[in-house]
Amino acid sequence: MSEGILFVCATPIGNLGDISDRLRETLGNADVVYAEDTRRTSRLLNHIGIRPKLRSLFAGNEKERSEELLADVAGGLNVALVSDAGMPTVSDPGADAVRLVREAGLKVTVVPGPSAVITAVTGSGFGSDRFVFEGFLPRKGKNRRIRIAAIAGEERTVVLFASPHRLGGDLNDLLPELGGNRQVAVARELTKLHEEIWVGSLSEAVDRWSAPVKGEITLVIEGVAPKAPSEEEAVEIAIALVMSGISRSDAARQAAESTGVAKRAIYEALLKLKK
Repeated sequence: MSEGILFVCATPIGNLGDISDRLRETLGNADVVYAEDTRRTSRLLNHIGIRPKLRSLFAGNEKERSEELLADVAGGLNVALVSDAGMPTVSDPGADAVRLVREAGLKVTVVPGPSAVITAVTGSGFGSDRFVFEGFLPRKGKNRRIRIAAIAGEERTVVLFASPHRLGGDLNDLLPELGGNRQVAVARELTKLHEEIWVGSLSEAVDRWSAPVKGEITLVIEGVAPKAPSEEEAVEIAIALVMSGISRSDAARQAAESTGVAKRAIYEALLKLKK
């Protein structure tokens, strides 16, 4: 008997027109589909016009159902794993199933597709060469404070998920740590008819989004501006270069290029140290 395959499938985040030919084919050929919400996935399958066997796999039964999913793949079935929207395992169930199948030496393949994270980062206009995804903020307590403090000092663009009823509270708690001038983008109803990507300062966002809204929210936060190196730090860099065998002049030049501190100031500091 041949072994099956686990297909981890990204599904539309709103607009069913984003269904790819590959997703349509994968779900059509699946022996069983494990879904975070069988009702929502049923609507997707009906739209495609297929009716595979459907089983639930959500946070409450993930451990048990992941074992059953593994048994299906080991038994030779082609299994598709989907979440409500977007990619399973990204702030959604599914990681346990993928891990078990991989640890068993069975095949896992990913069917890529729509992503709220990428869509929101792109639409924000903030820097996307480097960004960090933080998922949902902890609801309360020490862990929430620690996470917000880390975000405040993050130089990369930060992406968060927020529920409609928690968005106002999240923005209010971010404000004291990040400051009112930090730019944010609130992306809601992505790819749907009433899609909105609002961009403004954090203080403006607190005023604009104080009341609960409809739809899941993706929040994009501009990274904090990097702190300019001090002259002392630039000199330390130059000293290290000199100790590696580089001349004082070249060390001062390289340290100046990497820090923005004047070459002359660095060179004069090196001469003083020599004396």
